[in-house]
Parts: sequence; C-alpha cells; structure tokens
Amino acid sequence: MRILILEDEIPAYQKLFKYLNEYFDAAVAHDWSRSVADGRELLESQTYDLILSDIQLLDGTSFDLFNKTTIDCPIIFCSAYDEYLFQAFNTNGIAYILKPYSQDDFRKALEKYESLFRNGQYNTLDTTTIDALKLALQEEQVSYKKRFVIKRTKGIQLLNISDISIIEASGDFCVATDSNGKKHPILQKIGVLTEQIHPKKFFRINRSQIIHIEYIETIENHFKNRLLIKLKGVEEKVMTSSANTSDFRKWIEQ
Repeated sequence: MRILILEDEIPAYQKLFKYLNEYFDAAVAHDWSRSVADGRELLESQTYDLILSDIQLLDGTSFDLFNKTTIDCPIIFCSAYDEYLFQAFNTNGIAYILKPYSQDDFRKALEKYESLFRNGQYNTLDTTTIDALKLALQEEQVSYKKRFVIKRTKGIQLLNISDISIIEASGDFCVATDSNGKKHPILQKIGVLTEQIHPKKFFRINRSQIIHIEYIETIENHFKNRLLIKLKGVEEKVMTSSANTSDFRKWIEQ
C-alpha cells in the first residue's frame, strides 16, 4: 500500500503518519506534500491506494488539485472546516474527519472506506462533486454567528445558533426560543440580527419572527396566501406574511 498525505501543517502531518502506522501496525509507504504544485507532480508520477488530504494547502486548496487530476482511489479529507462543508461531504459520500480528530475518528474513517472501496461503493471525485464542495467551502468562509452570549443575573450563558428554533422581535431587542422551549434575550434589533445568521438556515417569515429550518415540524396553508408553521419547542404556530410566502416556499426547497 502507498499513501499520499496532503497537509501543509507539519504537526498535523506527523499526527496522520503516527495514526497510519498504528492502524496498519507497520511503517506505511507514503509521500507527503504541503502544496498543490508538489501534490500535482506526485500524482502525475505515482499511483496511490489512499489519499489523506487537508483542504487548505500552502498555495491553494486541494480542490484545485483534484479538479485537474484524475483520482481513482479513496480520499479522506482531514480539515477544521465545520458545518456547511461537513454537510456537503456527507451529501456527496466523501469521507471527512473534522479537526481536532482522535485516533478513534481516524480508525473509523479508514475502516469505513476500506469496506466501501472493496465493495465498489466509493464515490469518486468528479467535476460536479468538486464544484459542490467548493461552493460549500465559500459558504463556510463567510462569517456568520455560531453562538450568542446571553447575560443573566447569575453570569454569562452561551446559546448556540444551532439550538435556536425561533427569534422574535421585542422592541429594541429580540427573544430567542430554543428547541426545549426556553427563552433567551438577545440585546439586538431584529434587522441587525438578521444579517448575522446564515440565510440558508434562518428565514424572516414576517416583520417580527425569524425561524430555523431544522425545527420546522409542519406547514399548513392559511388564508390570504399565508402559511401556518409548527416549530419544535414553540407552543403556538407562527405565520408567514403574504409578502414573504412566495420567497419562503422557494427557501424551503433549496
């Protein structure tokens, strides 16, 4: 077996090499590249059984490399990019380990892809897949809030964006309700807050309410081109405005 490691950080490379040797219980033949340019030279001159790849290299991304080189072996991506890129990899059936990963994470990824490749079920990278991953990378690099700092009498609490079911305007501030029905004050106006959260996750259904797509339970037609929406953790149904219903329908179908 021969393995190519694409990793620009020396400690991360050393960690991967250590885990490889421990997994196979022997020294593994491998090449290491920190850049797209060097990686291309290796792929043009060598054949590999497996590639372990970070996304960000010294002179670009590994997507730039794979977009111009035919790859016919499994690739396991090892990167610190989170959420949207992770979802894109899962959707396209490509292995992805989120840094900082453990030896157990590494072992599970290798076992999974050894099995899939032996059975001919591995999804090879093609132009369409790479384009989808590059788009997800662009979204990941846009800076949207991941959590709010909530000040309470007993101290500070962190509220993760992923736990919010609905955000509602209340004068000069907002109230966020989590999936358990607990309410949290956010000291910002709804217009300002709207610009800080990801538009694929949240939608402003009317002037005073923003909802999270992952907590929608049911959607019902209502009069005057409106929709009634039941959200997890929220007792009363919420309603789209007539003006926003059309855009909401398009949003949920993305």
